[in-house]
Parts: sequence; structure tokens; C-alpha cells
Amino acid sequence: MSSRLIGVGVGPGDPELVTVKGVNALRAADIVVVPVMAAFDGEDGGERGRAEATVLHYVPEEKVVRVVFALNERSDRARREAAWDAAGERVAGLLGKHGCVAFATIGDPNVYSTFTYLAQTVADLVPGTVVETVPGITAMQDLAARSGAVLTEGTEPLVLVPVTAGTAVLKEALSGPGTVVAYKFGRQAREVAEALRNSGRVDGAVWGSALGLPEESIRPAADLDGAPLPYLSTLISPARRDGGRGGKL
Repeated sequence: MSSRLIGVGVGPGDPELVTVKGVNALRAADIVVVPVMAAFDGEDGGERGRAEATVLHYVPEEKVVRVVFALNERSDRARREAAWDAAGERVAGLLGKHGCVAFATIGDPNVYSTFTYLAQTVADLVPGTVVETVPGITAMQDLAARSGAVLTEGTEPLVLVPVTAGTAVLKEALSGPGTVVAYKFGRQAREVAEALRNSGRVDGAVWGSALGLPEESIRPAADLDGAPLPYLSTLISPARRDGGRGGKL
């Protein structure tokens, strides 16, 4: 039988936001892999990640395997690539011993997820591997629900940008007509606040971090003062609306 690698989205942090299908996939897998940030020496950084903390609500600890990723490596491409190769080899080895391996990722496995890179590597190392994904609730959906921000109405477009690509991408999106969602903007909070003000998109905008966790923070974007925020902060700047109902359907 072919080996199966399943990317399971476990949501932004609140264990109650894992779907029933996701829970079933985690429990049915022989092993559940969770990503762990590498320390400077390339070893396990020791901190329990958000995906691991969520998974442990549904499967026993002995079933969970930590795999080190260079999630904090931004400048040394060679080191990052070596870490990804090592992670892929580790998961490929697990597939050689177990028929079904689940990989838990925060959010959705097909939205800016570490899973997509891992799946490519594993498929090359273990030909014939069946790769599947189980969708998960995204941070923008959770933030919209918790803040009351409406993501889209009628024919409005929705633009999702990672601020790690640079604030120029965000500024271009804010100049458009639709709702703009920015991911991973915490380290560039000052530039994001400036872009919002310059585009006239501050009113109604909201940001959040650690959604569903004890340290959760959800605030109006007008409160952004340039102070550094958690890396995985999410911003929603709703489309400009005229207050009508149904006119854009």
C-alpha cells in the first residue's frame, strides 16, 4: 500500500476550531508530526509550538513527533535549505515505518503553510506517496469572527498579502477597492500603520494576535503606534462601503 502524508489544518490556536474531519485525521494517523522552531545550533528549540499545543488536545503525546524546521531563518538561504532537506528526510523516514503520517499546521495547509514545501520534498524522497490535505480555519476567518469585521460583501474582492514580502505589496493592495488582509506584519507594524493612514484605510481596520489563546489581543488598527507586535499578527482592512444593503450583489 502507498504511504499517506496528510496535511491537517488545526486553525489559528483555539482547539475548538479544529474541524471534525481534522480531528478524525489526526486520530487515524499512525504518527502526527508537528513543526518545531530550530535553535541556533539547528536542534529543537524546546518551545511547544501552537500546532503541537492544539494537537495535544486530541491525540496522546506519545503519538506526536517533533520535526525541526528553520522557521526563524530569514537571511541564510543555505542554512534554511539544509534544514528543510533534513526535515523532509525525517518525515520520509517516518513514512518508511508508518503507513500514514499526519502533519499538523496552524491555519490551513494550503495557505502560506510549511506543509506545501514538506510535501514536495517527501514526494521526491518517497515516490508513490499519496499526499492529502484537510482544510483548517484561517487566522483571517477567526479574526473576522472575533472582531465583527466583515471580510467581503457582494462583488468585493479579497486580497491576502504576507507583509514579509515587503510593505510595497500591502500599499498596492490598500489602493484597491476590496478588503485587504495582511499576515505576519508584527515586525513591520510601524510601516503598516503608516500605510493604513496614508491610504485612508484606518477606520474600521482591526488587528489581532494569539487568537483563541490566553494572551489574545484584538485591537482597532487606529491604536497601532509602531511598537513591535507578535510576528504572527493579522490585519483586516475592510473594503470601503457606502452603508447600503444588497446593492453589490
